[in-house]
Amino acid sequence: MTPAAITADVDCIRTAAIDAVRPESLVPTRITLAGRELLLDGKPFSPPVALRGRVIVVGGGKAAAGVAAAVERLLAAAVSSGLQVAGLVSVPEGSGRRLAHVEVRETRPLAANLPTPAAVAASREMRGMLAECGAADLAIVIVTGGGSALIEEPRDGVSLAGTIALVRHLSGSGASIRDLNTVRQPLSIVKAGGLARECSAGRMVTLVLSDIIGDSLDLIASGPCMPVIADPAAALDVLRRYAALDVDPAITRLLEREASAARSPFDGAASAGGWTTPRGCRVSHVLLGTNATAVEAAAAMARRLGYETVVQSTSTEEESADSVGGRLARDATLLSAAAVADGRPRAIIEGGEATVVLPRDHGLGGRNQQTVLAALAAWSGEWPRKLAVASIGTDGEDGPTDAAGGMVDAEVAAAVATRRLDVATAVRRCDAHPLLDAVGGLIRTGPTGTNVADVRLILARP
Repeated sequence: MTPAAITADVDCIRTAAIDAVRPESLVPTRITLAGRELLLDGKPFSPPVALRGRVIVVGGGKAAAGVAAAVERLLAAAVSSGLQVAGLVSVPEGSGRRLAHVEVRETRPLAANLPTPAAVAASREMRGMLAECGAADLAIVIVTGGGSALIEEPRDGVSLAGTIALVRHLSGSGASIRDLNTVRQPLSIVKAGGLARECSAGRMVTLVLSDIIGDSLDLIASGPCMPVIADPAAALDVLRRYAALDVDPAITRLLEREASAARSPFDGAASAGGWTTPRGCRVSHVLLGTNATAVEAAAAMARRLGYETVVQSTSTEEESADSVGGRLARDATLLSAAAVADGRPRAIIEGGEATVVLPRDHGLGGRNQQTVLAALAAWSGEWPRKLAVASIGTDGEDGPTDAAGGMVDAEVAAAVATRRLDVATAVRRCDAHPLLDAVGGLIRTGPTGTNVADVRLILARP
């Protein structure tokens, strides 16, 4: 087998991972329609979900268009007999499509995972649609990865510019998704259950595609339909830890005023079975797919390709991209040696979402590109001819770049050596994109229409 052939295996495995979490295929595996009643896994919801009035579909995220399309297909028979369906979902540029009843609105640019005035306007419209529902209506809310930027409406006293500045600062300082959402939630009208609390429908079903390792419903898109009590004191603690108190003094003062009166945050995971809003809307959540769904599909494909495959445990512990890269290099060393020793191809597949701390003189890259370049930097000796290490964002976006992630194989490593490229400096400056681009180490997919965090691969053949 040539290095090109093992690279083709990487492409085949990452394609299987992404295909497994496309919402058009996930929705019908969980939700079906029997007459005018929605069923969950073939059984009635508790309490039941009957289509007695209109259906209003709102939400956002990188997979929201696909979920909305699947919902329209689900309801097609009922629509043909008079059911009224309308709605609006907020998606990134390049993820739009024309649907019959639900508007799919592109509200932020590609490779810029931050809220925009267009996203705020869309979120305000969604709130209005939910507030106008009647007791016989059903609200279907779509919540997927990337929704924190796409479902956003700052509360009074909080500017959009201030929210963006804080998110940029925290992300560049290596803050975890939990830290980010701890800060986002008390600053927003629609997060931490805010979207659901506006709803006057009798019933709400929230369809969730998780990009959060551990699948905490209060963290996915900042929990817009979860009964979370935002915690200003915890948000202040995050700002202190990441030296962010002075990023927007007005926000800091607001959090300080409210911190002493804040209650303890609700444990979102405990309410996954459902809750009733102050307006009497009964809310249910349905988890359609997770990072584990993609990892398991990748592992199944690797086994079909002949690899003895180990799935690493997906941990909720935060890891930096540099640390992940070093660990992958150590694992790859052992894996390659084992494959050569007994002649059996081997694979390691894992999921995750690494963090990156940006230096002042940072370059261009993303957490997946940084991960694979860190693995190359940690490698000692010549790169084996039949070894590949890859890290891919299932959404097709990796940082503010045009790549989904990166890969190092023998050809990439040889090109780096031949051109005497400074890998260590590129890792230190978080400048992986131009180096990997120069040697053919970028993985480009374009927007995939889904998002369940990242998949990492190590493939070794004898």
